Amino acid sequence: MFKQVKQSKAYQDVVDQIQEAIMSGTLKAGSLLPAERELKEQFSISRGTLREALRVLEQKGLIEIRTGVTGGSMVREINSDNLSENLGLLIRNGAVSLKDLAEFREEVEGGVTSLAAQRAGEGDVAMLKALLVEAENYLKKGRPGWDAFIRTDEQLHLALARMSGNVLFLTVLQSLYANIHTYYVKYLPRNKALLQENLDDLNSIVAAVTSGNSEEARAVAQSHVRRFNSYMEQKGAE
Repeated sequence: MFKQVKQSKAYQDVVDQIQEAIMSGTLKAGSLLPAERELKEQFSISRGTLREALRVLEQKGLIEIRTGVTGGSMVREINSDNLSENLGLLIRNGAVSLKDLAEFREEVEGGVTSLAAQRAGEGDVAMLKALLVEAENYLKKGRPGWDAFIRTDEQLHLALARMSGNVLFLTVLQSLYANIHTYYVKYLPRNKALLQENLDDLNSIVAAVTSGNSEEARAVAQSHVRRFNSYMEQKGAE
């Protein structure tokens, strides 16, 4: 299955070959890689080089290394877990600049809302309107309802992502909203006027989706992200 590697970059060559075998389907999810002795012979490498390559593959989420009598390196099913985890760490640790975050959200949320306007059914629209009513009721409660209002806002954005029918958009936004609070706490002032402005934007977004106007939906969503990011940038400059 595998060929000898170039010794100058031995472990990376092993990683590349095994990764390609997994991605092409030669190695199926749930199957075990050949035993270490066999892999060492096929690649013509040392035990240390092989184990370094296997650790890299495990970090990438492509294999799971099991110990014990029935152990070995098992090929994992490829899914979005690692993408979500890595993106979440970047956002939660503040490693993404406000500018980059804004540009990313503008494009992603603009695209999501545009697709939702094209694909949302009657039940989807009814759900969005129910979330709007819920958000408005929380806002009316004043400060005690602010946290619940923000959670409802997130639910509405994630509902739009589900309506887009694109699993990548949904995966990215689930990770983003699960971790973006560090930016809100640090950069976004929390007051009734700002939350009311947020609610007004949500109403405009839902109206555009309800009408099926995909370009209007995109524009409103992007304007919303752009404006609120400007508030965070102002706070960050203080």
